Amino acid sequence: MMRRIAATAAACALAVLCAACSSSPSHLYTLSRSATAPANANEGLADLSVLVGPVSIPAIVDTPQIVVSKGPNQVSRDEFNRWASPLQNNISRVVVDNLASMLGTSRVSLAQQPLNADADYRVGIDVQAFDSVPGEAATLSAIWSVRRTKDDKTQAGRTAVREPTTGQGYDALVAAHSRALIRLSQDIADAIRVLARAAQ
Repeated sequence: MMRRIAATAAACALAVLCAACSSSPSHLYTLSRSATAPANANEGLADLSVLVGPVSIPAIVDTPQIVVSKGPNQVSRDEFNRWASPLQNNISRVVVDNLASMLGTSRVSLAQQPLNADADYRVGIDVQAFDSVPGEAATLSAIWSVRRTKDDKTQAGRTAVREPTTGQGYDALVAAHSRALIRLSQDIADAIRVLARAAQ
């Protein structure tokens, strides 16, 4: 009799646990590229090739969970709101797509891909801050460099962006991060244009 009661209690506890898990499904998010090329996108750069990478991100945000700031010295990992793919890869691919659009060239690829192994320009990005405060802002700080491979001429800079969110949820937060990446990509695209003009 006692065994039957214990088994019933265990089955009920398992059912409650499963119901709790099913009521809080994970939401997956991905960063997005710029919808359109900016008005000052240069023609005449279609033949340029660009290799993006390495791209590094802080270890604290290199997790499947979205890491949110709770205060000056506190962060938390949200188990139910996650990146659909590794954040480092997601950032890299968005920058590649943005640069292709902004420069008007299809010859932009990731460093680990075999395409454009002898690219005209190589881009390195060190993301130093990728902070998330839902309902408030997304903050991005990155050091980047662009090297013209034929003569090692280099342009380097830092992009620091605090992009306010337009809502309280994670959709608005991820959209703000995407807008911050557009700003980073634009700074890099401008540096490539400067080097390209100097080479003419």
